[in-house]
Amino acid sequence: MVRSVIEKRLVSAIEELDGVRDYPHEELISIIKEVGFECNLCARCCTQEFNDHVFLLTNDVKTMKEVSSDCLEPAPYYELCDQHGYFYVSGYALKTRDDGSCIFLGNKRCSIYQKRPMICRLYPYMLHREPDEDGNVGWRQISGLDKHGCYHTDISDEEAGEIALQIKSYETAYLKQLIAFFRKAQQHFNKNKLKHVQGVYDREIRKFNKGGEITVFVYFDGYFVEHRVKKE
Repeated sequence: MVRSVIEKRLVSAIEELDGVRDYPHEELISIIKEVGFECNLCARCCTQEFNDHVFLLTNDVKTMKEVSSDCLEPAPYYELCDQHGYFYVSGYALKTRDDGSCIFLGNKRCSIYQKRPMICRLYPYMLHREPDEDGNVGWRQISGLDKHGCYHTDISDEEAGEIALQIKSYETAYLKQLIAFFRKAQQHFNKNKLKHVQGVYDREIRKFNKGGEITVFVYFDGYFVEHRVKKE
């Protein structure tokens, strides 16, 4: 039996979750200590020039809704598109201004620092698999190396260990959310006789890039929330 696109991506997410759980804790600590990142308040990581978007976990979304009623948008890079041209994505992202900066950034400072999303707290550390320039898939533990901040500062074993635990916690929560999204999509597609069609995806994205409006269903807290999206 040929697996559907959803089934393949679901299996891939489950395998990556197992990989995150099994990733050697001491190796991650060693990498954190070697990098020794220290923020120098340049605020570059809070702009699209250096980071495409800030993906939000479900708990982050709930916190952001308490902070502002208009700070969320469907995360880009929609995972699926059905034959009717409706897109599906696994979560929300923070909105940005026209200049590409986070809407909560002012004078190079975060206005919601104490309530900032989990990914902002951990940056630039991460733990996921992605292809390199040659297409070889491997683990990536650091983002934006040498593009901002200071490096090779001393980090204690205790602090590095805590960062490593938080990284694994975030990546685990992200992958669980992605897995739940694919399972919900699988149920929804089967029930409504839908299928992912790449040709329709490409056509609708071209329309969107030319200023057209599209429909995006965002996965949030176990449900799909409908949004109409148009480029500003």
